[in-house]
Amino acid sequence: MKKKTSKLLVLLVSIFTIYGFTDMYKIETKTAKFNVPSADYFATVPQLAEPFVDFDSPNIGKSFIGFKEALAFKESQGKYNSINTYGYLGKYQFGKGTLKRFKIYNTAEFLKDPQLQEEAFLALCSVNKWILKRDIKRFVGKTINGVKITESGILAAAHLAGAGNVKTYLRSYGQITFEDAYGSSIKYYIKKFAGYDTSFIEANRHPVL
Repeated sequence: MKKKTSKLLVLLVSIFTIYGFTDMYKIETKTAKFNVPSADYFATVPQLAEPFVDFDSPNIGKSFIGFKEALAFKESQGKYNSINTYGYLGKYQFGKGTLKRFKIYNTAEFLKDPQLQEEAFLALCSVNKWILKRDIKRFVGKTINGVKITESGILAAAHLAGAGNVKTYLRSYGQITFEDAYGSSIKYYIKKFAGYDTSFIEANRHPVL
């Protein structure tokens, strides 16, 4: 009798164990399937307005993209919706007067439009390159105030101070300079943004967005 009871008990324990683990496996499997997002989920995830940029990437380096992203980081830490204490706007910190030159009057919409900001930046570079084309030809390769002059440095300085002030700085061989309200100077920008490939930018007096 004891042997039969013992065998029956072992059988019941075995059945419970097998079905218990089977049910647990089903539960865990269902839970795992529930927690893994489907392809449809990933398709609906909002995308960033601009992809992450690795400033250490050799693919960016001294390219035009490297130039504009490095300058944007200095201006606003790359934030499209940035407004500084003096009212300069966006990723590249445009003044309202500069935006009007490109027929951009709605600053609220401008701050929400990354593509328009990128187009405006390229347009401004084109204008500055046209204004400074003779000075670029004349001064690139020379050294002023201990800093070697490059085209990208000139264009970056023009973004800071305006093409006219950069022209004055170069033609006075650094004797007449400029600093913005935060203390950034033409010399500093020429040095910091030297050596980038800005050949992509075409000199254009009247670029159209």
